[in-house]
Amino acid sequence: MANIQKKIWPEYFEAVVSGKKKYELRLNDFEVQEGDTLVLEEWDPKKKEYTGRRIEKKVTYVGRFAIEKLFWPRQEIEEKGLQIISLE
Repeated sequence: MANIQKKIWPEYFEAVVSGKKKYELRLNDFEVQEGDTLVLEEWDPKKKEYTGRRIEKKVTYVGRFAIEKLFWPRQEIEEKGLQIISLE
């Protein structure tokens, strides 16, 4: 199992810490598997530096998709965007 470190902006970090946000949307530019640990390090985009706060979360599910292989027409995706829904 791997530890994977990633930046996260303050508003999203707070939502993860509070337990409200139970998902992470990321560009598929790194390897991650179920059982890995995602180490989220709070990043201040205004100061362009880490705040020193971090949280570790176990990866329980990884879903990957390509835009052209989704259920909806690309034009609709570009027009309306996508949403991620967290379930409990």
